[in-house]
Amino acid sequence: MTAAPSTFTVVNPATEQPVVDVPLTDLAGTDAAIAAAHEAFQTWKAIAPGERASLLRRLAAVVDAHIDELAELEVRNAGHTWGNARWEAGNVRDCLNYYAGAPERLFGKQIPVAGGTDVTFHEPLGVIGVIVPWNFPMPIAGWGFAPALAAGNTVVLKPAELTPLTAIRIGELALEAGLPEHVLTVLPGKGSVVGERFVTHGLVRKVCFTGSTEVGKRIMAGCAEQVKRVTLELGGKSSNIVFADADIAAAAASAPYAVFDNAGQDCCARSRILVERSAYDEFLAGLEASVQALRVIDPRDESSEMGPMVSAHQRDSVQGYLDEVEIAFTGSRPDGPGWWLAPAVVTVDDPSTRIWREEVFGPVVAVMPFDDEADAIAKANDSEYGLSGSIYTSDLGRGLRVARGVEAGNLSVNSHSSVRYWTPFGGYKQSGLGRELGPDAPMAFTEEKNVFIAH
Repeated sequence: MTAAPSTFTVVNPATEQPVVDVPLTDLAGTDAAIAAAHEAFQTWKAIAPGERASLLRRLAAVVDAHIDELAELEVRNAGHTWGNARWEAGNVRDCLNYYAGAPERLFGKQIPVAGGTDVTFHEPLGVIGVIVPWNFPMPIAGWGFAPALAAGNTVVLKPAELTPLTAIRIGELALEAGLPEHVLTVLPGKGSVVGERFVTHGLVRKVCFTGSTEVGKRIMAGCAEQVKRVTLELGGKSSNIVFADADIAAAAASAPYAVFDNAGQDCCARSRILVERSAYDEFLAGLEASVQALRVIDPRDESSEMGPMVSAHQRDSVQGYLDEVEIAFTGSRPDGPGWWLAPAVVTVDDPSTRIWREEVFGPVVAVMPFDDEADAIAKANDSEYGLSGSIYTSDLGRGLRVARGVEAGNLSVNSHSSVRYWTPFGGYKQSGLGRELGPDAPMAFTEEKNVFIAH
C-alpha cells in the first residue's frame, strides 16, 4: 500500500514551473489544531469587544503593509493578473477593517413582556471551519474569517490544495499582528482529510464552504449528522440580459470583463448572454471586437487582463465543452508553456445544450437571443443555479421589474458588480445556502440567546 504524500507541489499556471512544496496536514494534525482552536476560543470570546476590534484593525494594517507581497504570491500561485491580485489582497484588508466595527455592535434586544424584563444576546458558536476554493483564495478566506473572528469565534481554515500560499502567509501575518495563537489557524491539506474532518469533528460548530455544488451537497449532508450549521456558496450560471434600448456599444464592451475575469473561473461569471433579438447582430459585432482586444498575456505583466487556467485539469475540462460546439469567435492566447485558453464565444439556440446549462468555469460565454421581457426572465431562470446576473436597459422601471423577476441573489443594472464587502452575497436555488458579507454577517456566526428576568 502506497503512503499518502506528505507534501503538495505548488505550480505556477503561467509557466508550469514548480513554486514550492507545501506540507499537507494529516488527520492527527487536523484534530490537534481543532482542539487548540477550541481551547483558544475560551479566551478569545472573553476578550473585551474593543480589544478584539483593535486586534482586527491591527491585522488589517499588517495586511495592508504586505499588499504587494500577497499579490505577488497570488500571481505566481493562481495565475491571477497583478490588478486582480492587488484588489484581492486589499479586499482582505477592507473586510478586516469593516468587521472590526462589529464586536462593539453585536446588539441584542430588549423585548416588552409582562412580569419582568426580556433581553437577547448574540454569543459566538466556537470553532468555525472555513474551506476556501482555488479561484479566489484571498478574498473568500477573508469573507469567512473576518466576521467569524469579529463575533468571538476561532477559525480553522483550509485553503485549496492548488492555491495555499496566500492563506499560509495571512496566518503568519495574524500572529505578527498580535492575534493570540490558535485563534486563526491555516491548515493546508486535502479536502478528503482536513475538510472532511471539519464536517465530522464535534468541536467544529459551523462549516463555511465555497466550491462546487456537488461537494457542497456532501458537506451539507455531513453537517446534518450533528445538526451543524453550514454556509454554502456554490456554483453559478449567471445571465447578462441586454435589452435593445440599452447602450449596446457599452454593453458589448463591458461583457467580456463580466465573464473572462480570472479566466472565467468565477462562480459569478455572466457566462450566458441574453440579447434582445432586434439588437442581437449589433451586440455580437461589438462583442467580437471587445473580445479580440482583451489582453490575454503573462499575468506578471501589469497590463494583463486575463491569465491562464489554474491547472491542466481545469483547462482540459473547459476544452471538453468547446469540443462539442461550433465557436463563433475567440480572442488571443500566448504560445508556449502555461495552461492557457483563448476567450471563446459560442452562439446557442437550444437551451438544452450542455455549454448553456452547465457551469463551464472557464473563459467561455454562450449567447442566445430573446424576444421580450417575459422571455428574457424565463430563459434566465431556466437553470438550477441563481447566484448573480446583469441587466442592461435604459428603462429604470424595466430594470427593476426584471431584477425582481430573475431568481438570483446578486443582480446589477447597467453594470456587472456583484460583490461588495458591505452588502450581502449569496445565491438562490443550488447556488448556495445563507449569505456572506454585509452588515449582518457576524450574526451568522452566533447563537441568539433569550433571557427572561422576573421582576
